[in-house]
Amino acid sequence: MEIGTAILIIGFAALAFILLLIGLVYSEVMNSEIPPGIANSGKLHTVHGFLVGIAVLGQILARLGLCSSVGFTRWCRERAVGKPQPISPGLRIKDMMFGGVPVRVYEPTAPSDQKRRGMMYFHGGGWMMGSINMYDDVCQHIANESNITVVSVGYRLAPEHRFPAHLDDCEAATLHFFSVAEAEFGVDPHRVVLGGDSAGGNLSAALSQRLAKKRTGDVPSPLALVLIYPALQMADFTLPSYLQNQSVPLLYRDKAAYYFLQYLNGDMSVCQEVLAGRHVPAELKAHYSKWLDPANLPPEFRERSYQKPEQEDTAHDGEVYHVIKDGLQSEFSPLLAEDDVLRLTPSTFILTCEYDVLRDDGILFHKRLKDLGVDVTWHHVSDGFHGIVSFFNMGWLTFPAGKRAMNQIVSYIKTL
Repeated sequence: MEIGTAILIIGFAALAFILLLIGLVYSEVMNSEIPPGIANSGKLHTVHGFLVGIAVLGQILARLGLCSSVGFTRWCRERAVGKPQPISPGLRIKDMMFGGVPVRVYEPTAPSDQKRRGMMYFHGGGWMMGSINMYDDVCQHIANESNITVVSVGYRLAPEHRFPAHLDDCEAATLHFFSVAEAEFGVDPHRVVLGGDSAGGNLSAALSQRLAKKRTGDVPSPLALVLIYPALQMADFTLPSYLQNQSVPLLYRDKAAYYFLQYLNGDMSVCQEVLAGRHVPAELKAHYSKWLDPANLPPEFRERSYQKPEQEDTAHDGEVYHVIKDGLQSEFSPLLAEDDVLRLTPSTFILTCEYDVLRDDGILFHKRLKDLGVDVTWHHVSDGFHGIVSFFNMGWLTFPAGKRAMNQIVSYIKTL
C-alpha cells in the first residue's frame, strides 16, 4: 500500500509538473506575434514553441539546482540541430586549432588553377549560444556552392566569458588563417571574407574595424564583409524595427537587450533602463542621432505602426551609463564607429529581414557605408524573420525565404 501510494504521489507530481510546463510554454507562445506577412507561420510557431519549452524547462531545472539554464539550453539545441551533417561530395573537412581557438575548415577538393578565396564564418546565437556543429550545414553549403574555403570559428561564449573575449578569439583565429592560408590551404590571404549572422555579423564588422585601425601593411586586409541580420548597436532599442517586431520570434526586443548585456558584463539590473533609452547621455544621443535617426530609414520601414516611448521615460540615468558605457564603443557597437573608421570598411554585403528587431541596424549601417563611398550591397528579405538562414535546409522545417536568403549570400560571394 505504501509503495502504491508513493507511486500515485509521484505520478500526480509528474503530471502537475508537465501541466505547469505546458501552461508556461503556452502562455509565452500566446504572447508572441507572428505577422501575416511571414509565410509558413505554423512552422515558426513550432520552432518557437520548442525553443520556449527548452528555455522554460531550463529555468525550472536551474531553480531546482539541477543544472544551469544556459547549459541545459545549449545541450538541447546541440542535440536538436547540432549533429554534424554528412560530408558533402567535393569537400574536405578538418577540425583544427587556429591561434588557440577551435575551428572547422571546409575545403573544396576540386582542382583550382588559382589560389582560392577564403571565408571566416562567425556563428550567431546572441554571443551565448551557437557552435561549430550547429552551423555545419550552413558552412558546408557556402563552401560547396561558392567554391570557397570556409573556416568556422568556435569562439568563447557568455556568460562564462565577456566582451571582448569573443572578438579576441575571432581575431586570433583570423590572423592565424592569414598566416597559413596560402601554404597550408592554397588560399590567397588577400582574398579572405569575414562573415556571420546576428552576433556573428557584429563580430565580423567589429573585427574589420579593429584590423583597419591596426593596419600596418604586414597583415592582409579582409576582402569583404558578409553581414547576415547583424546586431550592430546597443544605443537605441526604440528604432522602428525594435518596436514593430518586439514580440516576433525568434528574437524578442527584450531578449536582444538581454543578449547584449550578457555579452557586455552580465549586469541584468539595468535591462529595463536600457530598453527605455535611459543609458545614453543627452550629448551622446545628439551625436548618435545623425546615424540612428529613424528619418534615415526608407519610408516603407517607418510606415508600419508602432508606439514611440514617451520622452519623460527616457531621461538619462548616470549610474546606468556607467554600467554599460563600454557597450557604446565601436568594437561592441560597430554602427557607432566614427566616419574615418567606417571609410576603411571593405566591400560589404548586408542581409536584413522585415520581421526582425535588428532590421534597422543593418539598414542604417548600409546607409552609413553608402554615404561614405564604401561599396555596399543590401538584400532585404520581405517575408523573413530573425534566424531565417538557419532554416534554408532543415527538412520539413525549411522556409523558402531561408533558401532565397542563402542563395543571395552565395551569389554575392561568387562575385568577389
